[in-house]
Amino acid sequence: MKRPQVVFFDAVGTLFGVRGSVGQVYREIARAHGVEVDAAKIDRAFYESFKASPPCTFPGVDVLEIPQLEQQWWNTIAQQTFDRAGVLHQFADFSEFFSDLYYHFETAKPWFIYPDTVPTLEKLRSLDIPLGVLSNFDSRLYKVLKALNLEDFFDSITISTEVGVAKPDPKIFAIALEKHDCQPENAWHIGDSQQEDYEAANAAGLRGILLNR
Repeated sequence: MKRPQVVFFDAVGTLFGVRGSVGQVYREIARAHGVEVDAAKIDRAFYESFKASPPCTFPGVDVLEIPQLEQQWWNTIAQQTFDRAGVLHQFADFSEFFSDLYYHFETAKPWFIYPDTVPTLEKLRSLDIPLGVLSNFDSRLYKVLKALNLEDFFDSITISTEVGVAKPDPKIFAIALEKHDCQPENAWHIGDSQQEDYEAANAAGLRGILLNR
């Protein structure tokens, strides 16, 4: 197998995952705000809302506006989630709840690192292969990687909200490759999504590697 000039990784579901489930995290924070709801119901409602939403991208926007737009995008997802679950009206102050929820996800608390993540990153770095993150996450990713002690492994971070395009669009791969002055055929992309990681990377000319988490 040809040695890659750079290896990109997806973030959530590849390097690290949510402890328990999104529904369990949402439920615990909702409970702290006086709202009881079933975690499984929240999980279903969240994935329905997430799937129906447009990509979290803001093309042509000033970089200073992005954090606020990211928060607004997730606020809409959260409201739709609890509305679908039938409990949105139970919040005395949804904005206060959402603020707690949103900033909780930029800490290490809701995440866990997969057992193979650090050994894989250490092995690749021992071979002097540059590494990058290529993700449809938002700018909280920088804080999450730091909180999980993963940031020092990566030479570049490319996220959809900052570059205005999201996987599976080949443009996001081109932007990431440009940071390493690398041609597509000389790069790998590793991720857990059949469409957004494996198929998208291959379509963009990279070697896609699918993780079955």
